[in-house]
Amino acid sequence: MAFNNMPISTKKGDKGFTSLLGRRRVPKYHLRPETYGTVDELNSFVGMARAVSKDGKVKKILFTIQNHCFIIGSELALPGKDRILLKGEITQKEVDWLSQLSTDFEGSLKPEPKFIIYGETLISSVLDVARAVSRRAERLVAKMKSKGMLGNLRILEYLNRLSDVLYLLARYEEKKARVKLKSPAYKPIS
Repeated sequence: MAFNNMPISTKKGDKGFTSLLGRRRVPKYHLRPETYGTVDELNSFVGMARAVSKDGKVKKILFTIQNHCFIIGSELALPGKDRILLKGEITQKEVDWLSQLSTDFEGSLKPEPKFIIYGETLISSVLDVARAVSRRAERLVAKMKSKGMLGNLRILEYLNRLSDVLYLLARYEEKKARVKLKSPAYKPIS
């Protein structure tokens, strides 16, 4: 992540260490940078989806999610006592917003409870990749929680709801494109 008034290349990570937002140095493979790095990856895919979508409502939702990802990333990068440096945090309001989006999209789409093969449209494919990355981020946040490293349990709830919303947005985009969803055959196709 690049910050204002900071050079992009500092060379401080050349030996395999990185600084958390509170300035503490940890190995780059440490759970904390692994987790907020995954949230950054998620944010990148959400940004790609926003760039590809032609739907104003979807773009607005994705832009809000991107802002939330920056909040989550900063929360995950600030351990314990350094949390006083936070400018914002994920609250029940953001979790409820995603829950309502999920309810609304599910109600209008009425998706069948079955597995589908992804890749019917570019936008739905990018949203499905973002959903998969959000699931990985959720697993890493759950690991942080299990180790007593998670300061805000709402982050775990948010990521759980987010993957549902990204899945539903992908199906919404496919429905608008009038594509027929394909189910896995579960047998070799020749």
